[in-house]
Amino acid sequence: MAIAQTPQRTTHKLVLIVDSLDRIPPILRENEPSNHEQIFVDRSEQLKMLDCHIIYTVPISLVYLGRAPDLRDIYDAEIQVLPMVMVRDQAGQVCEPGLAIMRELVRQRVFHAEAVSAGANLMGDIFDDGQTLDQLCLMSGGHMRNLMLMAQEAIKQTTALPIGKKAVRLAITKARNTYCNAVYDNQWGLLARVWQTKEILNDEAHRDLLFNRCILEYRYLDGEGEIVCWRDVHPLLLGVKEFQSALECSKQIIIH
Repeated sequence: MAIAQTPQRTTHKLVLIVDSLDRIPPILRENEPSNHEQIFVDRSEQLKMLDCHIIYTVPISLVYLGRAPDLRDIYDAEIQVLPMVMVRDQAGQVCEPGLAIMRELVRQRVFHAEAVSAGANLMGDIFDDGQTLDQLCLMSGGHMRNLMLMAQEAIKQTTALPIGKKAVRLAITKARNTYCNAVYDNQWGLLARVWQTKEILNDEAHRDLLFNRCILEYRYLDGEGEIVCWRDVHPLLLGVKEFQSALECSKQIIIH
């Protein structure tokens, strides 16, 4: 119908974006393909039936399954991975270009709000100082949706602008509790290893942590134009006692 209503003289083509499919929870059954495989691989013909350009957002864990090459062949396209914005580098140092992007994201969202006057300043009028905003951006790990959710929660905890450190700390704490609940007891050791190596194993446990965004993936181009991919633990989990205990245990094992 949409194509039929498009003027014949136009050169534009219809593009359909099917968002949020990356949030479909994985269902794993013994000796059966996962629900992700069933949807995007086994039933791919149904997904390709629409006569237009289509963009599907698939769970990142699907990229690491054994049938991942099938996706490229089936859809005749490269899988485009949307990495996190790199707010820290592999050494843990603040990456200023990435941090600036996250600040700008907050600025754009804030100044589209009707309650904010056109002459308001991001620092001073909206946030009490730059450190408060930077803390929010850094604790998001470069995940834009996380940043927006935490910013929204900080606003809820604020009776009057500017947003202060206490409101931001509470928003971070609530988000941290959500992520802690997504980690099983036997996965803290895996997270400690990921933090140390910046790598993951391609197994079900690590794919689960990728899907839950407890592990975040980052990518950049090196001087040779090659894609460098590395992973890290979500910053919200780094200060958790379970993670710190697992990290200490892993250090002792290395020393011995």
